[in-house]
Amino acid sequence: MAAIVVLAIAAAIVYTIAAAIQSDPTAFGSGWAAVGHYVFHRLILQGIIVTLELTVLAMVIGIILGVILAVMRISPNPVVSSVSWFYVWFFRGTPVLVQIFFWFNLNLILPHIGIGIPFTSIWWQVSTNTLITPFMAATLGLGLNEAAYMAEIVRAGIISVEHGQTEAAQALGMDRLLVMQRIVLPQAMRVIIPPTGNETISMLKTSSLAFAASVTELFTRQQQIATATYAVLELLIVASIWYLVMTSILTVGQYYLERRFGRGTQRGLPMTPLQRFRRMLVTFHAPPPATQEVPAVLPSEHR
Repeated sequence: MAAIVVLAIAAAIVYTIAAAIQSDPTAFGSGWAAVGHYVFHRLILQGIIVTLELTVLAMVIGIILGVILAVMRISPNPVVSSVSWFYVWFFRGTPVLVQIFFWFNLNLILPHIGIGIPFTSIWWQVSTNTLITPFMAATLGLGLNEAAYMAEIVRAGIISVEHGQTEAAQALGMDRLLVMQRIVLPQAMRVIIPPTGNETISMLKTSSLAFAASVTELFTRQQQIATATYAVLELLIVASIWYLVMTSILTVGQYYLERRFGRGTQRGLPMTPLQRFRRMLVTFHAPPPATQEVPAVLPSEHR
């Protein structure tokens, strides 16, 4: 009964939304006709490419910097550990949209960025607007913010490895860097991979905040088309379709990556979705196994 009620409510919601979109008048007739027209529009496809570029670059910055910050956080040096703690505290405590705005408007407080040797004529200087483009501002805002979260994820994976293995490796003559590279990180990947996959999927959707820096990613492109055609809801559906497609692909990749790094933790690898589907079909068509009668065991007499 509970399943029937849930399915009835879900069907009513889906039918109401679908009927409302169908009855929405657009230049192509119905609302779904507009969705079908714009789903493969040239500007939408260009926005998807920019969204993927933002996601990849921001995650690369976040993962590399996050690993460095995690190693700094567990360092016995109090200065190094404190710097890492302050970074995580600051970037996790401020909204990512504020950080994107900061990098996008950095030229207001820093018109030029220079590097060189102090008190000499060796100096290189460039305009901030030339160096930090809107795309670069969005990448820095997303990547530096992600590094704070990745630092905690990597740190959790590192401390999940038994400390005795580190001591055994050091007893064999390995230095701290070699122990981290050969012993700790390979085992910590089993803990690091699942939340990293979730962070990648989240980054794909968070990249829509780049509209604040006038970056022409997927959300910005659909907003531009909707402003010109007044098909606001239809373009939002188009963007949602593409976000769902991209996150679904990333989810499948995350599953197989977790399955690979999970080897050795279980007696057998978990079945893939295709293997589960095949097993379900075989189980559905196969006759039920015959029940075997278990002979009764009489209690023995002890004297």
